[in-house]
Amino acid sequence: MLFRQLIDSETSTYSYLLADEDTREAVLIDPVKEQVERDLQIVAELGLTLVHTLETHVHADHITGASEIRQRLGTRSVVAAHGGASCGDVQVEDGDRVPFGRHALVVRTTPGHTDGCLSFMLDDESMVFTGDALLIRGCGRTDFQQGDPHRLYHSVHDKLFSLPPQTLIYPGHDYKGRTVSSVAEERQHNPRLGGGTSEAAFVEIMNNLNLAQPKRIDVAVPANLNCGVRETATAQAHPTGSPFVAGEVVEVDPSWVVANSHSVFLVDVRQPEEFRSELGRVAGSVLAPVGDIGSIAAPWERKRPIVTICRSGGRSLQAAHALREMGFAEVASMRGGMLAWNEGGLPKITG
Repeated sequence: MLFRQLIDSETSTYSYLLADEDTREAVLIDPVKEQVERDLQIVAELGLTLVHTLETHVHADHITGASEIRQRLGTRSVVAAHGGASCGDVQVEDGDRVPFGRHALVVRTTPGHTDGCLSFMLDDESMVFTGDALLIRGCGRTDFQQGDPHRLYHSVHDKLFSLPPQTLIYPGHDYKGRTVSSVAEERQHNPRLGGGTSEAAFVEIMNNLNLAQPKRIDVAVPANLNCGVRETATAQAHPTGSPFVAGEVVEVDPSWVVANSHSVFLVDVRQPEEFRSELGRVAGSVLAPVGDIGSIAAPWERKRPIVTICRSGGRSLQAAHALREMGFAEVASMRGGMLAWNEGGLPKITG
């Protein structure tokens, strides 16, 4: 089998190219939009046929190159069936196989960093691509995108540490230049998850990291929910009339929200301190942080029109997609968030 580990130095993101040396069929894990030209040049030089791109999760720090590669080569994008991007061509669940030539990647669902985290194990168990669920001497954070330290602990211990000790671990990122680890190494040396660390201790560690939000989250997440296309599918946002399309997420302008606030349910998905900040909130909006949207929205009426709101429009799109997957028929995100609301000089509540 042919194998290449590639890196985007700007975000320390690893992409992985695997190919059958006889059939020349290939797959590419976690392509980065800015590196598409490099990746396709390698594919061409090696005489490969790229059949699939695979996403380990909806990334918050870079935009995937899946959509551009699909347009240029006709590849099929593979995403998680639950919590992934609905635009994906192939939506996979635990145990599914993604073939390339005589080989295949076996899907292991490993949620906890995000709802839709996947790890891809080579069918001979010699290597596993863990995305952000398990990093070298670390793991992905659990404080946004429906992160849950309890779920991540069990994902790693049940789905990854259960692999043979010699299985090589290839992570989604590394910020110290490390390229590969093994199950045995991480079981012993991972300071968060290895060495017999209990679930309670791990949860305590993860709940006290106090990390800043990823710099590109408001751009990357909505784009990656659309397979790397930043222009989301929208209906025209008129001051009057309904822009909603059943089963689709649309964007509406602040002016439409002003004109129609009486007939829609306004949901602010920021954190409580943001909700009370000087940036303000829309009168009548209720607070439901994006990380808790699933549990908070569970009892809501599914036919009620909803508009989600955040700071700049990124998290509200993420929340709107989550609500759509929960069965809400009419969901929109307010374009530009409270920044656009303030730029328009519209009335707000603070404190």
